[in-house]
Amino acid sequence: MIGLTPALGWNSWNAFGLTVNDQKVRVAAKTMTDKLSAHGWTYVNMDDGWEAEFRTAAGEITPNKKFPDMKGLTDYVHSLGLKVGIYSSPGPQTCGGYLGSWQHEEQDAKTYGTWGIDYLKYDWCSYSQVTTSNPNLDDMKRPYQVMRVALDKISRDIMFSFCQYGMGDVWKWGAEIGGNSWRSTGDIEDTWSSMAGIGFKQTEDGPYAQPGHFNDPDMLVVGKVGWGDNQHNTRLSPDEQYTHISLWSLLSAPLLIGCDMGKLDKFTINLLTNDEVLAIDQDALGKSAQQLVKTDDYQLWFKDLEDGGKAVGIFNTSDKYQTIAINRNENGLAGYTKIRDVWQQKYIIADKNNYTAKVAPHGVVLVKFSK
Repeated sequence: MIGLTPALGWNSWNAFGLTVNDQKVRVAAKTMTDKLSAHGWTYVNMDDGWEAEFRTAAGEITPNKKFPDMKGLTDYVHSLGLKVGIYSSPGPQTCGGYLGSWQHEEQDAKTYGTWGIDYLKYDWCSYSQVTTSNPNLDDMKRPYQVMRVALDKISRDIMFSFCQYGMGDVWKWGAEIGGNSWRSTGDIEDTWSSMAGIGFKQTEDGPYAQPGHFNDPDMLVVGKVGWGDNQHNTRLSPDEQYTHISLWSLLSAPLLIGCDMGKLDKFTINLLTNDEVLAIDQDALGKSAQQLVKTDDYQLWFKDLEDGGKAVGIFNTSDKYQTIAINRNENGLAGYTKIRDVWQQKYIIADKNNYTAKVAPHGVVLVKFSK
């Protein structure tokens, strides 16, 4: 089985939208090698916008002029020790109006294998045009089953990411039909309301996360984002960015950086290179955290870890500083004697009955309890 832990990588969409090209992917790959890969970051994924307007006479898909040599590009990324992802749709067209894989699934899978692709994001998009107007569960599964069969016929392991926005409670059947991850939500934006609205709702799908099969609440919106050629600094405050990375890690979500990698600043690099935080996301148990406490002002999320420890996110969802207490005799914490602040990478001395944290507005304290 592949993808036993969630993917760690980069996707071009949130920075470049349809303006992605060969050079931007090469910059992302080189930056990942220089600054991130030592921390486990691996995938360099091209999203929509790479496809030529027409297939060849034999029906094969080819890249457009922005990607003059796709095999050369994948060889370059592989030479850096990284992996390459690509994007398609089961419909006739992608979301951006480029060619999809409709009725060419086996051909496209074979082409991806020839190019050396390691990851496929498969986006529902125009499949709505070729299925029933009110698709039932079988209709929702079908395009992903067809491509799964096609991928299984080639002699290359390709991570399979379903992008269908959580339709039909995909978390209940995504693993059964061979998805390594599946989008559980609509698209994210770089605002508190969007990020928090998505992240804190990942409760129903959480129990379905397992090694090789993960819920995907969409890509990260830290660093410079733009969905085209004009990037801006994320509108998330620094504390909101800590919340974003902490929550996604607790959820065992794929962490796919969405920013312009050529313009990585020190703050964003620090966000993405804390090995203790990443270890929570990459924990081999593959479980998603549970929301065990929710009030109008704060939430507590608990995640079981393979080493017997528990990662706990203390989230302040209000607009004011708060002091939030955790009863160390509740929620399975009895007997846990050590508390480590994971972002600060230091152990905390705390009262044996309660652990109290001062948490910034829209911020988080991420701790690990161990025996």
